[in-house]
Amino acid sequence: MANSSDSAHHCFAFEQDFIGNWRCIPLCVRRKLDLAGVKLKLNHWLALTQSQRQELVDWSDGATSLLGLKEHLRICTQDMADGVVRDLPPAVGMPWQQLEAVPEQVSAAAAARGVKLSSDEWMSISELDRFALCKLVRPGHDHDNLESAFSEVLG
Repeated sequence: MANSSDSAHHCFAFEQDFIGNWRCIPLCVRRKLDLAGVKLKLNHWLALTQSQRQELVDWSDGATSLLGLKEHLRICTQDMADGVVRDLPPAVGMPWQQLEAVPEQVSAAAAARGVKLSSDEWMSISELDRFALCKLVRPGHDHDNLESAFSEVLG
C-alpha cells in the first residue's frame, strides 16, 4: 500500500530488538491504530502471520486508508480467541497532535534526563516522533527505550 506520509511505516532504531519478527506492535502501527480508533491487543498482533504484521507496518496513514484498516482488522480478528478488535474513539486533540507546547509529561521526562526540548523542537519533529515520546513517557510504561528515543528523535 502506498504511504501518505514518510512516517506511516517508519520504525525507530530503538525498536530494533523486535523489528523483523514483529513480536511487539511497533509505534508506527500503534499510531495508525489510535488514529483509526481500533484496539488491537498484543495477542491479536501475535496471532497474525508475519506477512499480515508487515502489511500493517506498511499500511498508509491517510484518512481513507485508516477506515480500511479498521475493517481489515475486524475481518482478520473475527475468528481469534480474543475476539474481534474493539472500536475506540479515534485520536483527536491528543497531546502528540498538539504543536503549541511540549506536553508536561514529555517535558518532565526530558528534564529528568538532562534533555533540552523546546517548543520549537517539539513543533519541528514529526507527528510519529511526538506520538512515540508521549507513549514512552506514560506512567506505568517500561521506560527502557526512553533515553534512546530522545536521542533518536532529537539527535
